[in-house]
Amino acid sequence: MSLRVGHIAYANCVPFFHYLSECGFEGDIYHGVPSELNSLLAEGRIDLSPSSSFEYGKNWRRYSLLPGVSISSCGPVQSVLLFTSRPLHTLNDVPVALTGESATSINLLRLLCLEFYGYRLCERHDAESTVEEIIATGGSGLLIGDRALKAAQQTTAAYVYDLGELWWRHTGLPFVFALWIVHHDAVLLKRQALARFNHQLQASLQRALSDLERLARCSQEASWMGVDKLAAYWRTMSYTFTDQHRQGLEMYFRLAVKHQLLKEIPRLDFMEWVF
Repeated sequence: MSLRVGHIAYANCVPFFHYLSECGFEGDIYHGVPSELNSLLAEGRIDLSPSSSFEYGKNWRRYSLLPGVSISSCGPVQSVLLFTSRPLHTLNDVPVALTGESATSINLLRLLCLEFYGYRLCERHDAESTVEEIIATGGSGLLIGDRALKAAQQTTAAYVYDLGELWWRHTGLPFVFALWIVHHDAVLLKRQALARFNHQLQASLQRALSDLERLARCSQEASWMGVDKLAAYWRTMSYTFTDQHRQGLEMYFRLAVKHQLLKEIPRLDFMEWVF
């Protein structure tokens, strides 16, 4: 049975996907931003995807996880950025425009404000203006993914805060933005296909990481980011999942429960390849 795989349309996913077909994958790819893929995954319309850590935390009983892989940062991530005209500790009464693309990043910002800066984020949801437009006129806003990378190249904002760096500074732990999440229906019905995909994914990732400059030269993202900056960006990312990553993710979930963003601490259910 073929697999239906979600693909986040951001530069940080290129190392997973660029060589995937050459490594033997023949299933179907569904493109979207994290929030769109979260919905498809929750509804069982795709089998697996690199998807929001918060989505896993919210609906973990529906899912399992591929072992050993994530989209994380150990310090600056460069693509989850808060743009503002005032220092972060003074933003308690300043509306912050939020992108609807990622529940993980929005809730990370909420938790940073609540746990480490002592205030509840004043949120702005504006259907008439983009976050980029609000930032350009002196407002505050959160951008993620390629939109954040592009905005950082041309912003005039007085302060730009990297949420991965803030998390690292306050906790000393990696932040796990996305996990490879598998819907339970696929676990039950497509286990052998998932095992093959796991090997294909690892092979694709290792090939990509072995020569990031070559990967950048082949990637359309280099047209607006440049080969050297794109390769450097990928080097800031962490695509593994170690014990330290687990500690960082578990702390995120604990804080989300503490501040009532999640109802319970989820169990991390990683797949094992035993048939």
